[in-house]
Amino acid sequence: MSDFRLTKTRFVEGVWVGLVTRTGDEGLPPEIEVTHLGQPLDKVALREGEGDGEWVLRIALPPSVLTDGVQTVLISDARSGEVLGKVGLICGDALDEDIRAEMDLLRAELDLLKRAFRRHCVETA
Repeated sequence: MSDFRLTKTRFVEGVWVGLVTRTGDEGLPPEIEVTHLGQPLDKVALREGEGDGEWVLRIALPPSVLTDGVQTVLISDARSGEVLGKVGLICGDALDEDIRAEMDLLRAELDLLKRAFRRHCVETA
């Protein structure tokens, strides 16, 4: 189990930024590994944060990550191997079948059915 927790703070202009905090006792600073499709990413920076046991993690996502479909970048504790977080990206044609769009359509249809059912109840009462 990892002695660190990762919290996303922002994702702007292709740079993902998060805060790594120590959850265990004093010890070594975090050793972070960032991978996409099993390959390590290069532009990863970890610097000390403002408080004790805090570090700021910056990941500049390369253009190679931006491809059609769903892509996942894994952020792991290199010592324990535990995944601390992930960055999910959806690009291109995969958006046509996005579950959020489908849920929005289902909600609209459900609202339509509720109105029709209520109208039917009023008319038959």
